[in-house]
Amino acid sequence: MGAQLRVYKRRIRAVTATKKITKAMEMIAASRIVKAQRKVAASMPYATELTRAVTAVATGSNTKHALTTEVEAPVRAAILLITSDRGLAGGYSSNAIKQAERLTERLRGEGKEVDTYIVGRKGVAYFGFRERKVAESWTGFTDSPAYADAKRVAAPLIEAIQLDTAEGNGGGVDELHIVYTEFVSMMTQNAVDGRMLPLSLDQAAEETGAKGEILPLFDFEPSAEDVLDALLPRYVESRIYNALLQSAASEHAARRRAMKSATDNAGDLIKSLSRLANAARQAEITQEISEIVGGASAMADATAGSDK
Repeated sequence: MGAQLRVYKRRIRAVTATKKITKAMEMIAASRIVKAQRKVAASMPYATELTRAVTAVATGSNTKHALTTEVEAPVRAAILLITSDRGLAGGYSSNAIKQAERLTERLRGEGKEVDTYIVGRKGVAYFGFRERKVAESWTGFTDSPAYADAKRVAAPLIEAIQLDTAEGNGGGVDELHIVYTEFVSMMTQNAVDGRMLPLSLDQAAEETGAKGEILPLFDFEPSAEDVLDALLPRYVESRIYNALLQSAASEHAARRRAMKSATDNAGDLIKSLSRLANAARQAEITQEISEIVGGASAMADATAGSDK
């Protein structure tokens, strides 16, 4: 076997091994998408009814609360960015980061300071490499988030929104925004941003399908403010949990698509290398035949010369 043929065969073995790995990762990601989709669907009724409850309380009372009251001159906003802990997911994390950068630029253009909170190692690495300050970060659960993770993420954000920035509280924020990847379908996932707090009643009514609906009047015990105090953490937690679940489903879909592309490319490369290996083998055989024919011809000529 010639040196060139050995090189081709070694590369074919290496690419074949890589193809097996990417195919396995594609199948694993596909199975996880289904589980993530079920979790997203299961979380939607609770989130919808909770938003409807907040809307009813805010509409039926004149209470000023961080959950629903717009600050006249907001000076600081918080952004929660959700990325992935692992790579090999195409442009999943980079698209979310780009969306967060655009949102940051827009908020700063409005004269607001921006505090960034990050979920996922990819986002943490991006900001760390650029030596940019991060208010807080969480890692280790992006591919399979639990409600406890959402509560852990929500705690400092709830604390920040409850602090009055007008009183000089350094950790307080007037607005809370979230950037995540919305799962539309197996083939479509969009990096989106939205304002969680203060809650826009029109937006909430549209999200819950209650736009134009006449809400009933309620009596609040002990008071509307106490009800909103109780609903605030649950609302933020449910929104973050839903965003984490959608991001997880989007991550698995992006990884499945990336691994399928890698598997297909590996298959094409194996075919190309096989053709080159066959051509090299044919060239070797042709050369060997030529050498045999040449040797036989030389021997025949030598024999004929000795007979004379």
